[in-house]
Amino acid sequence: MRFTVSSTALSSKLNALSRVINSKNSLPILADFVFDINNGMLQLTASDSENVMTTQLELTDVDGYGRFAVGNHDLLEAVKGFSEQPITFDIDQQANIAKISYQNGLFSLPVESADEFPMAQKVSEGAIEIVIPNLLLAENINRTLFATAQDELRPVMNGIYFDLTPESLALVASDGHKLVRNKILTIHSDQPASFILPKKPASLLKNLLGKDGGDVIIRFDERNAQINYGDGELICRLIEGRYPNYNSVIPQNNPNLLTVDRLSLLAALRRVQPFANDSSNLIRFHVEGGTLQLDAEDYDFSKTATERMLCEYNGQPMSIGFKGSSFIEILSNFDCPEVIIQLADPSRAGLVLPSEQPENQDVLMLMMPMLIND
Repeated sequence: MRFTVSSTALSSKLNALSRVINSKNSLPILADFVFDINNGMLQLTASDSENVMTTQLELTDVDGYGRFAVGNHDLLEAVKGFSEQPITFDIDQQANIAKISYQNGLFSLPVESADEFPMAQKVSEGAIEIVIPNLLLAENINRTLFATAQDELRPVMNGIYFDLTPESLALVASDGHKLVRNKILTIHSDQPASFILPKKPASLLKNLLGKDGGDVIIRFDERNAQINYGDGELICRLIEGRYPNYNSVIPQNNPNLLTVDRLSLLAALRRVQPFANDSSNLIRFHVEGGTLQLDAEDYDFSKTATERMLCEYNGQPMSIGFKGSSFIEILSNFDCPEVIIQLADPSRAGLVLPSEQPENQDVLMLMMPMLIND
């Protein structure tokens, strides 16, 4: 079997697939890429047993068909330094050797039978389907992923919750201290449905999506999701369990409204945060009139910091504590010039919203308050 493929196209596809492969694998063959040549196309597959990613490449020249597996590390190292040129694979499946020739040289690698490679678990016939624009899904995953938890006791918190309702599709993530809820108002269904996408496949999609237009098709059942994008497909196992009622923790009546320049607040928090106590990371927000004051203190090391900035505030004077690192993460995941911070009282969660919502979306982030000593 012999085929020729573009070096840069192959390197790009293999790099994307390599993110699926774990450094340690339950089966040795899971450290391999699977090559499947058929009808003038090359299909590449990688898996960690729970996530299976495939992508396709058009071959410029091909003689024969078949499947084989080759170790990911050696092949990646070999092809990543090539300039754009054709690479020819000559596979001797009797000797289990692949000879790879290029403009100025030749190298060979051992190959294995692909028969032992685990098959992907396809979704059931009655699977629910969501069609979402590529760029829109990329934007929402990017905005949500940082808020997922790493919680062994509550695994349902370790992913992004997709909540399809008659009003919208909401993407939700929370670690118990902060929460992100993105509503896409153009996608809805009379039949409510939901699933929890684990952090790893969400991270894979974050790196893969947003490079082109088109639609992403998500089909899911109770256990698995099949996500088709461009020339690729990701099949992943979902997190099973009931996601908490996120709407119940979002306070509804927040009469105190603070509008502030996002980048200015972000810069101020980054300056003040190093002076906060390492264990609590508490920063006190005091807002009154048109001034927001940030205070951090660590009396164990005799460190304090205070910074004031202008803002627009409509409400009662208030002091409220927030975890500085989490607030920095929230502000970093907006791209609007100003944010609106809605407050009720120092014991209730604060809501952070963009000054202008993205078109056909409703974005909300929530921060739980911390106890401060007046």
